[in-house]
Amino acid sequence: MKVAISGAGVAGPALAYWLHRTGHEPTLIERAPQFRTGGYVIDFWGVGYRVAQRMGLEAAIRSAGYQVQTLRSVGPDGRARSSLSVDGFRHATDGKLTSLARGDLAAIIYSTIADDVETIFDDSITAIDEHTDGARVSFERMQDRDFDLVIGADGLHSTVRRLAFGPGAEHYLGCWVAACVVEGYRPRDELVYVTYSRPGRSAARFALRDDRTLFLFVFRSGRDRHPGGLDAHKALLWREFADEGWECKPMLAAVDDADDLYFDVVSQVRLDRWSQGRVALIGDAAGCVSLLAGEGTGLAITAAYVLAGELLCARGDYRRAFGAYEKLMRPLVEAKQRSAEKLIPVFAPKTELGIRLGQLVMRALNVVPLGDRLVARTLRDDIALPEYPM
Repeated sequence: MKVAISGAGVAGPALAYWLHRTGHEPTLIERAPQFRTGGYVIDFWGVGYRVAQRMGLEAAIRSAGYQVQTLRSVGPDGRARSSLSVDGFRHATDGKLTSLARGDLAAIIYSTIADDVETIFDDSITAIDEHTDGARVSFERMQDRDFDLVIGADGLHSTVRRLAFGPGAEHYLGCWVAACVVEGYRPRDELVYVTYSRPGRSAARFALRDDRTLFLFVFRSGRDRHPGGLDAHKALLWREFADEGWECKPMLAAVDDADDLYFDVVSQVRLDRWSQGRVALIGDAAGCVSLLAGEGTGLAITAAYVLAGELLCARGDYRRAFGAYEKLMRPLVEAKQRSAEKLIPVFAPKTELGIRLGQLVMRALNVVPLGDRLVARTLRDDIALPEYPM
């Protein structure tokens, strides 16, 4: 089948890989003018890691990743208030754990199909008109084209989801997130994720290769909309963090010189169903768990594998395949969404007491075997991953 896939992030290229491998003709459509790399650092483990192993990508992913050693919570003076060794997380995942930039992971996956799959950059889908034998897809720039299926892999603010399902699927969790990579920042703490919390907000940094540093800011807000534009977003960060101590002011000054700042709501996507006719959704477009869950990327890779596998097993019966894919993936996604909501106080505690409780939890997780059991329960993926013949 000819399959239009909107979005060349993680889920889209992963789906294109499996569809091409099983004899279909996928086409990736990406609104960015070129493939996007970098981005904020994600932790990669679990069922998504297992799918990446089946794709033969483990070595490349670990080479691009960072083997974080410690999580450290600091006070306004920069002194450590608590720290947590990552050893317990490695034990819980049998060593199948790494941290890497989301865009770098996407680039590794895309490299597997770059020479085999058509990719249309700097364009996006504007309309989907289903007919008896397929779907006519309209674009901003290109002429209309016909496909058998249309897959929305275009993230939290999915265009395909809006066109096929309408608005109203995004559920705001009361926070905003900003991420930025800067060069030459000091100090550096290699393989240590350093975080600082104040009531309603937190800031963190992580040292990257090539003398770069990732900054991550999370803050609570009653508004699910803020003024757009890079300068407005930088100004809002100054209002939220300038008076909060630690390294917030030098971090904000470094952000002022940056040309690229990721700035978005912390939201989830909740839908009654993930397919409509010949249109289906995967990854964040279908059931975004938010960055608080820490596993959205792995779930996107898994969804791509499952959808392609079910299409293979259904022998072209896309309705049957869409139903089987959702039946397998939805319980896991909804469980991760519930867990993410419980973690909001960790990323943006409301009170000073909440900050202190979080630091106590970090210390407790260092205690063996209690900490190991708690970590193992947190990282568990309740899904039996099928062995599709592909």
